[in-house]
Amino acid sequence: MIPSLRSRAPITRHLLCAFAAGSLSVTEVLAAPKPGSPESRSGDEIVAAGRFFHTGTPVVLWMDPGGYDAYRVERRFSDIEKSTWDASKAEVKDLSSPNRFGLRRAGLSAEELEKVRGGGWDLPTLQKVVDQFVIHYDACGTSRQCFKVLHDVRDLSVHFLLDLDGTIYQTLDLKERAWHATISNSRSIGIEIANIGAYGSVDKSPLAEWYAQSTNGSTRITLPGRVGGGGIRTQPFNGQPARPMPIAGKIQRRDFVQYDFTPEQYHALVRLTATLCKVFPLITCDYPKDESGQPIWEKLPDERLSQFHGLLGHWHIQAEKFDPGPAFQWDRVVTQARRLLNDGFSEMADQVSLGHMRSRQ
Repeated sequence: MIPSLRSRAPITRHLLCAFAAGSLSVTEVLAAPKPGSPESRSGDEIVAAGRFFHTGTPVVLWMDPGGYDAYRVERRFSDIEKSTWDASKAEVKDLSSPNRFGLRRAGLSAEELEKVRGGGWDLPTLQKVVDQFVIHYDACGTSRQCFKVLHDVRDLSVHFLLDLDGTIYQTLDLKERAWHATISNSRSIGIEIANIGAYGSVDKSPLAEWYAQSTNGSTRITLPGRVGGGGIRTQPFNGQPARPMPIAGKIQRRDFVQYDFTPEQYHALVRLTATLCKVFPLITCDYPKDESGQPIWEKLPDERLSQFHGLLGHWHIQAEKFDPGPAFQWDRVVTQARRLLNDGFSEMADQVSLGHMRSRQ
């Protein structure tokens, strides 16, 4: 006998038949959702092949209020009357396609390609083709400005933006081939971390405009007036680099200096990295190293790049690129991400990552 259902979701004939057949328990029948009832999210989910995965850190999706939607054809930050594709391509010479993303093709058979070309990705197929996580600094300073440059000006895209306060923005489902890393696009996931970038010197760069040193030895981020609040969700936000002094180093055999990323960014990136490495088993939680175990600070040879599965800097892929810069703490990210992977996530996140996931409807 099924208990009283007063004030509960209605029991349909389908559910009663399933109960009678023994495929559903009484608890499962009673827990059936009422048609039209909203499905809430925790606010830390990313999306891969239409499925949600918890990260343990705040994530704003392209479908959320305040999100950055790379599926849109219109320019996000132009005048709304001039944002259409026709007006945009007339005003911005670098806009050559209304879509700033494409189809992952590498590693797929003709049959699989035909299946997914309409968007019909399943997670196992996506897991088979994604094996790299490419890390960039955005050289824009804030995620809002980065999305504006990528989407409205340069006809490019990236899966994730990571703002100064640690907020992660996802702009596309990870099934999409974002345009951020040339020959690695089909096999990679990309993230742009808000940071004004690395330069040959502090004096001949925007670094002095973006960072101010206090008398007590600390350094704070000073957003230029032209960016306003920068679109940062945490207000007020008093950002500081993880290390107060600029960090010098060689990339592509050239000298650079850069301020570090914020502690909030490292906190979020560690959790996103662990999540991606768990969801995508081919992404090894490691980065390119030389024989002594030190980071490789220049482009990888083509053969080694083709065989590498894990975390990459943009400079590992293209010889003219220098991001994420000499200040990026590779060991900090990898060590802490591995700790999360070894110790496990929360019970909820573990169940999600093992396949008990909610599908987007």
